[in-house]
Amino acid sequence: MTFLRTSANRSALAGAAFLMATSAIGPGFLTQTAVFTWQLSASFGFVILVSVLLDIGAQLNIWRILTASGQRAQELADRLAPGLGYVLGGLVAFGGMAFNIGNIGGCGMGLGLATGLPVEAAALLSALIALAIFWAPESGRVLDTVVKVLGLGMLVCTVYVAVAARPPVAEALLRTVWPLQVDALAIVTLVGGTVGGYISFAGAHRLLDAGIKGPAAVGAVSRVAVRGIVLTSVMRYVLFLAAFGMLAAGLPMDTENPPAGVFRYAAGAAGYRIFGVVMWCAAITSVLGSAYTSVSFLRTWHPAMERNHRQVVTVFILISAGIFLALGRPVQLLILAGAVNGFILPIALAILLLAARKQNLLQGYRHPVWLHLVGWAVAGGIGWLAVRGLVG
Repeated sequence: MTFLRTSANRSALAGAAFLMATSAIGPGFLTQTAVFTWQLSASFGFVILVSVLLDIGAQLNIWRILTASGQRAQELADRLAPGLGYVLGGLVAFGGMAFNIGNIGGCGMGLGLATGLPVEAAALLSALIALAIFWAPESGRVLDTVVKVLGLGMLVCTVYVAVAARPPVAEALLRTVWPLQVDALAIVTLVGGTVGGYISFAGAHRLLDAGIKGPAAVGAVSRVAVRGIVLTSVMRYVLFLAAFGMLAAGLPMDTENPPAGVFRYAAGAAGYRIFGVVMWCAAITSVLGSAYTSVSFLRTWHPAMERNHRQVVTVFILISAGIFLALGRPVQLLILAGAVNGFILPIALAILLLAARKQNLLQGYRHPVWLHLVGWAVAGGIGWLAVRGLVG
């Protein structure tokens, strides 16, 4: 049986790639990229390159295994060991909820900068926009379209800023392959931010919901997984070039808001509004990805949650918005969520790699040996760095 390349399947594949990519490009993504550029200068390009390779290794394993099995990650984990799916689902949902508080805050700040609205009002309005997307008729297709449009909008705005910043491109490209310094913790931070926590499963779970599953679909899904990682990495590299242009000009980092400082340097007063647009696009798509994926882990816990998954998404987003409006950004919760997400990728990847050894769980699909080796290397490396970061 071959995979049918219908227009609906092509749209779902592209939507899944953008959902994964835009889920990764959130407020933290923008800040991390600016800060690490100041710390590592042109050598940050090498960190991006290494993280891309690790991201591809992780996502190829996750997307291929889940697609072949036709099951969500928690369902496959439960078949491997009863109860394991509940543990995995709880970890992912907790991390997704905690980070969604920051995403809602990013929406408020971005829309506030772009329009002049108070941050709290902009955050609440953004939450309502997210809910409207999930409650729209054919919400899956609406979600696919929204993340594509906003993802491309972010990229266009950031490319403009990178060109205006006039970075030393030749030096950046040289240090991308020949760095002067390497920071292992920066690599694990980027990998965790790109495919950690719920982000690892955003695209794959979207494909399963769209009916794209089974061994015949693995080839097409693999190509889309790589495209999603490349899209995320292009956005990060372009933002890195913009920040590097400011650094090369001898200007100090804006400690209050590093990425906003980059946009202001490149585009003047209008840069803040452009940054507001980019920040809002990044944050609202991360709200959508976090809510969608976190709830996809919860909806299999009980038939009522499966039947009423839109209501569950609504509660998820409203709780995130309520906590942000009541407390601002609860720093300790976000730190704890970051620590949890640092362990989710290696744990989840190890579970899926163990499941991939049982062909009866994957409908006869044989997972390539080289992908097994790559997967275990990524899981072991990220796990070791996560432990090292926690204790040291």
